[in-house]
Amino acid sequence: MPSIVKYQKAVADDTTYQLAEPDYASGADRCIEIGTLNGVTYVAVPATAKLPVQPKQIKVTPVTLDAVLTAKLKLASPHVKLVDERVVAKIREKYSADDEIKMIWLSTGPDVAAYRTYVATQVAWGKTEKLKLGL
Repeated sequence: MPSIVKYQKAVADDTTYQLAEPDYASGADRCIEIGTLNGVTYVAVPATAKLPVQPKQIKVTPVTLDAVLTAKLKLASPHVKLVDERVVAKIREKYSADDEIKMIWLSTGPDVAAYRTYVATQVAWGKTEKLKLGL
């Protein structure tokens, strides 16, 4: 599971100072910018990645997530939104919104069991993708 770090981008003259990322030529997993809250940028750093020396204009600090911060980051993250959209799209490949309403009203039966299994599989995929972000 990746660790999460935070920092505040710094601007001086015509230069924006931001997180220096690992050399990806070596095949290292990529850092992912999760989102920005109140001017503070949060980044998921894979366990296999080692951050290089950072610009002196920024201070990178590790983050300990709690439920409140996790919820805020999930709301702010375009990556989480994309995962959620993909989960819905995967469900829509097999079931329409009308089909889902029908399944809500039906309480039992093989169709309902198949629907619930399929949806649970897609939701589990989404959770796995979010864990890759450390969320």
